[in-house]
Amino acid sequence: MFLSGPSPLENLKAKWLARWPRALDAWSRFTKLTPPLLLTYKKEEKAEGLYGSFAMIRLDDHAVVISLRQVEELGLQGFATEILAHEIGHHVYAPADLRDNALLIARIRACLPTHGNEAGFVANLYTDLLINDRLQRSEELDMAGVYRILRKGDAGRLWGLYMKIYENLWGLPPGTLADVSAKDKGLIVDAQLGARVIRAYSKDWLDGVGRFAALLAPYIVESGIAGQTAIFIPIMDTREAGAGGEIPDGLVEIDPEEFDGAIHPANDPVLSGFDEAQGDESATAPNTGRKATIGGKKNNYRSPSEYKELMKSIASGLKEDDLIIRYYRERALPYLIPFPARMAPQAADPIPEGLELWDVGQPAQELDWMETIIRSPVVIPGVTTYQRTYGTSEGSSPEKIPTDLYVGIDCSGSMVNPKFSLSYPALAGVIVAMSALRAGAKVMACLSGEPGRYTQTDGFIRSERDVLRLLTGYLGTGYSYGVKRLEETFLKNGKRPPRPVHLLIVTDQDIFHMLKEVRNGWEIITEALEKCRGGGTFVLNLYSPSSYAAEIKRMTEAGCDVSLVSSQEEMVAFARTFSRRMYNRSREDSGNKL
Repeated sequence: MFLSGPSPLENLKAKWLARWPRALDAWSRFTKLTPPLLLTYKKEEKAEGLYGSFAMIRLDDHAVVISLRQVEELGLQGFATEILAHEIGHHVYAPADLRDNALLIARIRACLPTHGNEAGFVANLYTDLLINDRLQRSEELDMAGVYRILRKGDAGRLWGLYMKIYENLWGLPPGTLADVSAKDKGLIVDAQLGARVIRAYSKDWLDGVGRFAALLAPYIVESGIAGQTAIFIPIMDTREAGAGGEIPDGLVEIDPEEFDGAIHPANDPVLSGFDEAQGDESATAPNTGRKATIGGKKNNYRSPSEYKELMKSIASGLKEDDLIIRYYRERALPYLIPFPARMAPQAADPIPEGLELWDVGQPAQELDWMETIIRSPVVIPGVTTYQRTYGTSEGSSPEKIPTDLYVGIDCSGSMVNPKFSLSYPALAGVIVAMSALRAGAKVMACLSGEPGRYTQTDGFIRSERDVLRLLTGYLGTGYSYGVKRLEETFLKNGKRPPRPVHLLIVTDQDIFHMLKEVRNGWEIITEALEKCRGGGTFVLNLYSPSSYAAEIKRMTEAGCDVSLVSSQEEMVAFARTFSRRMYNRSREDSGNKL
């Protein structure tokens, strides 16, 4: 009977794991990462999501994944330290984290508007150059040897340019890595510029990626990226690096450097030593078709559709509805103001009264471990686990009761779809709703395009996600907000809301036609205000307010505040002013009791 020893790949795995500490030291003796996942079978590669390339990183869990099966097929067994140190470099240098990876992709997309889907490809090439140059020069690792093994014949001008940049960085004789004709003067010059970008921006690498993308742009267009996939795919280790990770905040606003940095290296004053564009404040950024204003841009935001495309480029994996919620939430954050609170006579103090069983699914913080252990040393959820119950007694200090909010948004055919273009009515609703929720109020949201369709939350709720999901939806039916929504919500059951509710309706001049068409339309508004006890505001987008003077007066006499805006853009300023005005009023009236 013969016992077989470890397989060749298992032996290779042991050798590579032994080189892991040296690879970490190539960056710092304080570098800490979990050991790499060294895979030996195709089924393991499939389970980890490793396709095509022989290595990859994941930024969400800081993993390094390498297929030793492919390493052996490519003949790279002897480059354990080089390859491991390279993958570590993506975690500690470029892109390092999810936010920098997203910013990297955004800047490349700004430079390649017609090839935005290839931003991950360009980012991979750029960060590989940065990492490999540092390891080759500072750590004396044989990164050039890796590319000698991977060397290809006539693989196209893009591959030739990429290899020629390495030859320039490391002072290698022409032809060491790249098969480039000496007659291709343009490529040779571009390779020199590419090497200068890598060296000049090695410390501020995010600022250099626009230059690098502009350099590669004509080669990508010329060669067609589909034809380059098979050539470059073995080294594509970061293309899906952001997949599954949490989307970082701050990507709705456009960094001015996205467009200011989208310039060809030949026109970069940092590389040339002089500013050829000085005094030309309307210089067009190459390959973008947009005007790049010297001195940067302020308050420049992506559209919802641009934001969605960027998220797809970083492989976020979120559904469209979730991306739109994140977009409007981030747009609303700078405008948030705490919503008003009214004062009740006395606050209620909690008094412990007894115990009841605690079961799985209830909040973990409510489990009383002391009582659980005292009653039984064996912990069985739902059997021996207990939580304390509390009653209340009237306290001596006033209690703040926030005013609940009803937000009705006109979502008729004249309104834009928030999923594709910025909807100012939706943004205004999100600003006020989030302010109310943060102050502890409940919110009911309603989209109405009537006659036609409407949708609303299930009463007054505290879920920010559900409220924002509804406010960023779209109907596109009818011509106005349906006043019958107020009747069905507040008048039909005959009961008044348990807490004061402020009615906020965002619409346009068509509401007056709706009030004429609906039986007792004006009376519905008056009665709803009386039931809600929190006041009401109509935000009206009117092009000619004087034409509706009588209707506006009648609306005011019914007990509504009327805020007129001449454009939908003004609704955002209204939302902030409205919240501040209501908050100040509540402070002045804080002594009034319900």
